[in-house]
Amino acid sequence: MSASLANRTCETAGCGSQANLQCPTCIKLDIPGSYFCSQECFKGNWSTHKALHKAGQNSNGIIEPFNPWPDYVFTGPLRPHRTSPARTVPLHIQRPDYADHPDGTPLSEQSVKLSSHIKVLNDEEQEQMIIACKLGREVLDEVALMIDVGITTDEIDRVVHEACIEKECYPSPLNYYKYPKSCCTSINEVICHGIPDMRALINGDICNVDVTVCHRG
Repeated sequence: MSASLANRTCETAGCGSQANLQCPTCIKLDIPGSYFCSQECFKGNWSTHKALHKAGQNSNGIIEPFNPWPDYVFTGPLRPHRTSPARTVPLHIQRPDYADHPDGTPLSEQSVKLSSHIKVLNDEEQEQMIIACKLGREVLDEVALMIDVGITTDEIDRVVHEACIEKECYPSPLNYYKYPKSCCTSINEVICHGIPDMRALINGDICNVDVTVCHRG
């Protein structure tokens, strides 16, 4: 197995198996992600996956600039870029209720908001919270070591996601109200909770990364 496939998981929704192949067209177009465990999963995703290829090319096969809001007048140099597919989490990792909800709705959170009761954690729950916070800090430290000029925020998201999986954690932002990524990245304080994309960091950028993990509930 090549180094690029090491610790990657299949991007088929609900699969979570070890990835063994990457889409060759995505490699050619320099589109990150697109990892699958087998030809069966790859073929099963083809009808939706191939849209990534079309989005990255014009009729002449040339990669075009990406602008999802062509009528918006930007006031600074920062621009949105393409995003890779949402990453998957192995099924053995315990996840919050919104992880598998079709709309990403956190039902347990909504039920608490309707109550005037303030939950006080017992000793065991406090210890679990301390462990989760410690693991989240470890993931953030891994990200801090790899941030550099030329790194994309999509690559930051990959490192966050894989570090969470390694630590048996669910990356909390993923699918929260259908949020598509495993962390939030904000460049130069332009937007809060920005979605990681394929824009490469440049010298002078301020890069904020929000990491939250769910560990054993």
